[in-house]
Amino acid sequence: MTDTPTHAPQGSNVKLGPVARFVRDTELDTRMLGMVGALLLIWLSFHLYGALVNGEGVFLTPRNLWNLSVQTSMTGIMATGMVLVIITRNIDLSVGSIVGVTGMVMGLLQVEFLPQYLGLGHPAIWIITVIVGLIAGTMIGAFHGWLIAYRGIPSFIVTLGGLMVWRGMAFLSASGRTISPVDSSFALLGGGPKGSIGEIGSWIVGLLGCVAVLWILRSGRTARKKHGFALRPVWAEYTLGALGCGALIGAVLVVNAYPWPKGILKQMNLPEDAVVSHGFAYPVLILAVVGIVMTILMTRTRFGRYVFAIGGNPEAAALSGINTRWVTLKIFALMGMLSGLAAVVASARLNSATNALGDLDELYVIASAVVGGTSLAGGVGTIYGAIIGALVMQSLQTGMVLIGFGDGSYRKIVVGVALVLAVYLDNLYRKKTK
Repeated sequence: MTDTPTHAPQGSNVKLGPVARFVRDTELDTRMLGMVGALLLIWLSFHLYGALVNGEGVFLTPRNLWNLSVQTSMTGIMATGMVLVIITRNIDLSVGSIVGVTGMVMGLLQVEFLPQYLGLGHPAIWIITVIVGLIAGTMIGAFHGWLIAYRGIPSFIVTLGGLMVWRGMAFLSASGRTISPVDSSFALLGGGPKGSIGEIGSWIVGLLGCVAVLWILRSGRTARKKHGFALRPVWAEYTLGALGCGALIGAVLVVNAYPWPKGILKQMNLPEDAVVSHGFAYPVLILAVVGIVMTILMTRTRFGRYVFAIGGNPEAAALSGINTRWVTLKIFALMGMLSGLAAVVASARLNSATNALGDLDELYVIASAVVGGTSLAGGVGTIYGAIIGALVMQSLQTGMVLIGFGDGSYRKIVVGVALVLAVYLDNLYRKKTK
């Protein structure tokens, strides 16, 4: 309870303000704080604008925030993989087309092929479909990685070609038809009232998340003591624990505050005055699991260290013995697999597979990674930053629709401005830190 840092305070000769001391002692990422602040400002601005113009703010409501979380999931899943691609000074323009072609493959498989052999509604249909979609995405990504790493073709050219080739393949696979409806169990992966875990399940997830946050803080402090590293003040540890648990509990309260609509209650033969909470949607939980796994992969494994080494200095990484070509192939294979997973969520949410599935998603995925702090110069990027970036981009699009700017042209303009501004601010930040 009385532990203090084992090192002299940084900048002891310089008086720091309370905010600067708080950031220093808690060791919070200033980039993350900036992104979270920008996100909250966007939310508040759209809500107040709606209240002033329409007499009612609808952005900061449980219904909109729940839908926003689901809409962010697909982009966020792919953005976590794009971080690795950009860190290594590459780019992947084909992710949207991979979503399209894998979505069509899964649609045809579960609608036209598997029911003939397993029977309509067989419980194994959705499992086989998801596995095939992930394998298809991984193989496409690995093929791109092989061309880039072992044939020396620039990633921009390979993935630009992939963008056109796989979009064409998506059209040809079903001759331009829309494949629907998908398997009922598969459709649950897209969210919706039945594609959520409900009130009790959400509280279980929230409490388990709090336990995980406290365990991470405790194990981190124990590891620092063991190796003689500097310790954070105890108040900083408690503050971080309170912030983490507070955010999780707040999220649970929001998703549980959004009840099922009356139409769904009627379909389920429930009283119309019944209150049944949505809770966390499956796509949000999928994104959370992907974020955790990708963070561990980037920060706790040899593969993650290799990725940052290649991004920092590819020549030095190769000379140090890292098989840079093999790592590059694995990065693009992973990106392909995540695109296949995003296709699962997207097609399940639409309850169909269409030729337009994933159209232009590559731009929003790249923008999310860059807005989230991934440097196009390579060597810098975080998984949580990409997820926050995806939330920022989706918030801008959703907010413009809610205030009456539903035309896609305005949204594209805003996304383009946000992307350029993010790169500009990243350049300023890098110059300042240097």
